Amino acid sequence: MNAADFQALAPLIVLSVAAVLLMLLIAVRRSHAMAAWASGIGLVTALASVVFVSAPHSGRHVTPLLIVDDYALFYIGLVIVAALAVSVISHGYLKSRDRLPCEEYYVLLLLATLGAATTVAADHFAAFFLGLETLSIALLGLIAYPHVAERPVEAGVKYLVLSGVASAFLLFGIALVYAQTGTLSFAAQAVVPAAGADARGLYWLNGVALILVGIGFKLSVVPFHMWAPDVYEGAPAPVTAFLAVVSKCAVFALLLRYFLTADAWASAGPATILSIIAVLSMIAGNLLALLQDNVKRVLAYSSIAHLGYALVALLAGGALAVEAVSVYLAMYAVTTLGAFGVVTILSRPGAECDADTLEDYRGLFWVRPWLALAFAAMLLSLAGIPLTLGFIAKFYAVASGVSASLWLPVVALVIGSIIGLYYYLRIIVAMLSARSAGTAAPATGSQWPAYAALALLTVALLGLGVFPSPLVAVVRATAADLAERTELTRVQPATSMAPSERLRPR
Repeated sequence: MNAADFQALAPLIVLSVAAVLLMLLIAVRRSHAMAAWASGIGLVTALASVVFVSAPHSGRHVTPLLIVDDYALFYIGLVIVAALAVSVISHGYLKSRDRLPCEEYYVLLLLATLGAATTVAADHFAAFFLGLETLSIALLGLIAYPHVAERPVEAGVKYLVLSGVASAFLLFGIALVYAQTGTLSFAAQAVVPAAGADARGLYWLNGVALILVGIGFKLSVVPFHMWAPDVYEGAPAPVTAFLAVVSKCAVFALLLRYFLTADAWASAGPATILSIIAVLSMIAGNLLALLQDNVKRVLAYSSIAHLGYALVALLAGGALAVEAVSVYLAMYAVTTLGAFGVVTILSRPGAECDADTLEDYRGLFWVRPWLALAFAAMLLSLAGIPLTLGFIAKFYAVASGVSASLWLPVVALVIGSIIGLYYYLRIIVAMLSARSAGTAAPATGSQWPAYAALALLTVALLGLGVFPSPLVAVVRATAADLAERTELTRVQPATSMAPSERLRPR
């Protein structure tokens, strides 16, 4: 590796150094404020390094494992911004938990962000697995962080079992893909001995199917979704926001890169499996959300449906898929962070569980109007109402599905959106209802950083919903860069790879 490689890896290096420095600071002196500031400075520095890297060093392979291109930098920036928002809204939440040591929480947050950033920059199954495991192990600690409470520990155990099962499927699938192609590089798998999908062989198809099962568990799409509502409900509210946004955006970005780079759309098998998963996720996620009175469980089932919408965009293929998926994930990140930000602010200090029942939100508009308006904006965006970023994202998903003639997934998307409108409006109606007699107003405490983060998210949601051009321009440039790079890789793959990475004909 030379100096340019280290410069290209600056965001990952900054996150690693920030986590180590924070551990050393905690060893010298324990202070919640110091840990929060140190993690915030580390994340801001990492975000600044993304801008620094983007101009001169993008599109660079750093070892055969990682690629730092515009696509990776876009998603690294997205996960860092999301982690920064979670760090900010976590401060007041942790401060109100007197029995909880807070400093190690921020170390785990930085490590999980590092794992997510590594995952989106992976161009090789080894880097993908290392990044995913770093993310998952740190997430496990975050979910069960309030170890004195029963529900977070139960959620942590469930996530531990889920991670183990998903890793087993992933490793078995990766082994089968390697047995067929003789390489773990994404780009090398786009080269087959003869033209046509059948030349990839049975091992490759079964390996990709097992990898999709492992990724399905991580994304909690149907039929691998059963863990999501329980873990969402049991985990602390800011950790749930991190799990719902950073973890899923990173895995989805990796899935899209693999499909584009390895030309997996050329095979009917993986595309058919994803199409079935998308339809089931949209219908089942929305129908199950109708039965819930717990807001965190509603958002859990809602996230299952939204990942089904994003899968419709992914199935369209080509540069349009990258553009549509990126806009959709950006919308999903902003709205989900905002929704869980409201849940975090309303959660009572010292309470055993968060403010997650529908009754906690009844009459909120009359006692905390700004919080209620922000929450309503997030829910309307998730429903895809015009003048919000959610409308732009759903428009992209439908347009990409129609352009690829994916009629069944598009019909499921429209039906799912109509069903989803009911349970989003149900929460808004509860916020506008009169409060029950004798019910005290929610004690939000002094959480001005969380309020500031929520205000920024709301402005971004409405601003980009009315004037989406800046986001669309960035995403379009990212999609064009990745599509062009993928095409070049397919034209000259054999000469650019090391002999050990070349495809072995079967």
